[in-house]
Amino acid sequence: MSYDLIVIGTGPGGYVCAIRAAQLGLKTAVVEKRKTHGGTCLNIGCIPSKALLHASDMFEEVAHDFPALGVKVAGVELDLPSMMKHKDDTVAANVNGVGFLLKKNKVDAFFGTGVITAPGQVKVTAEDGSEQTLETKAIVIATGSDVAPLPGVAIDEKVIVSSTGAIALDKVPNKLLVVGGGVIGLELGSVWRRLGAEVTVVEFLDRILPGMDNEVAKQFQRILEKQGVSFTLGHKVTKVETNQGGASVTIEPAQGGEAKTIDADVVLVAIGRRPYTEGLGLDAVGVALERGRVVIDEHFQTNVPGIFAIGDVVRGPMLAHKAEDEGVAVAEILAGKAGHVNYNVIPGVVYTMPEVASVGQTEEEVKASGIAYSVGKFPFTANGRARAMRHSDGFVKVIADANTDRVLGVHIIGASAGELIHEAAVLMEFGGSSEDLARTCHAHPTLSEAVKEAAMAVEKRAIHI
Repeated sequence: MSYDLIVIGTGPGGYVCAIRAAQLGLKTAVVEKRKTHGGTCLNIGCIPSKALLHASDMFEEVAHDFPALGVKVAGVELDLPSMMKHKDDTVAANVNGVGFLLKKNKVDAFFGTGVITAPGQVKVTAEDGSEQTLETKAIVIATGSDVAPLPGVAIDEKVIVSSTGAIALDKVPNKLLVVGGGVIGLELGSVWRRLGAEVTVVEFLDRILPGMDNEVAKQFQRILEKQGVSFTLGHKVTKVETNQGGASVTIEPAQGGEAKTIDADVVLVAIGRRPYTEGLGLDAVGVALERGRVVIDEHFQTNVPGIFAIGDVVRGPMLAHKAEDEGVAVAEILAGKAGHVNYNVIPGVVYTMPEVASVGQTEEEVKASGIAYSVGKFPFTANGRARAMRHSDGFVKVIADANTDRVLGVHIIGASAGELIHEAAVLMEFGGSSEDLARTCHAHPTLSEAVKEAAMAVEKRAIHI
């Protein structure tokens, strides 16, 4: 079989790349090692975790928030198997949808492990051991990432779990210890805290959410502590031992000091992810790696002509939507068009309650660059819709160039922050100013008015604060 393009991996980057290439007239095939399309995101990552985040949030709302709204529900009870079925049904619908889209766009799908045996050649080994070699003009590596291990700690997905095991527990642990104060740890920790677990987060750094705006991260930590999450910052895990009752975790200060032990029923290791490049044949064909990531140029091409790479295996944030944008861009480049990704405008979202969202630069990054800047902030406590919803935690922060007024970054903690952030993303994509946003009429009462007011606050002319 001969193709214009073969994409290895059908996560968000891979399947989007394949579909866009097919739309542009390229004869395209995908190779997928799982039995289903969608990669980590759809199968064991973004989608199932969001299903559980939504379901657990509803459970907490009914149990704790409804009475204040005048809604009394007797005997609220958790049915964890049904919640897990909701998660599984959501995953099935999404992965089946990807399969349908690939067929609709006439993309051939091969299930098995793909190995690049030479530029323009991919050998596919199916689960039954059968092999076939596919010929192609171009190859896109879109194999994503895998869980980063904690040295000396073996994950069994029962007591010591990765994110994969954390979305499939068969009962609510009494005590959950989360190793890592990043997005994944805080999201999954929130799920089980809402369902009744006592959650402790151990983080090596002296703050949570590294890379997030510091002011936002500090307030977010206070909100999570108010919800019942405990934090032990500036500590590292040195040993995890399983026992009949769960696990015993030894931690000590990151800079050295006296060790102490914490007992937990379940330990979630969430210290990040690493590129998945093993077994692809990259060494044999000479594809260059740097810190485990595939090295690419501005057109996503590796040092080997005809071999390209996108998503978590290359530089940049490990985000599904970043991979999707890269998938579209490389497909358009291969079709002779001008594909491009604006890495300055890639939103990031933490899907807790409240949500945390950001796009562009943090205040720390702007300060370090030496640019004169202005900041506008507006709290949700001063937003009528947020008060009506009883979701008034958080604020919006807009950072703009003090000379040109161009918006450099926007950061939001609050209900629906993950939806609100895209108003800022569109504005920034077009090089907009805080005044552009401030002078755009926003419907009342809406949460988005807080975004407008924060933009007005850049020039110290917010109305409702």
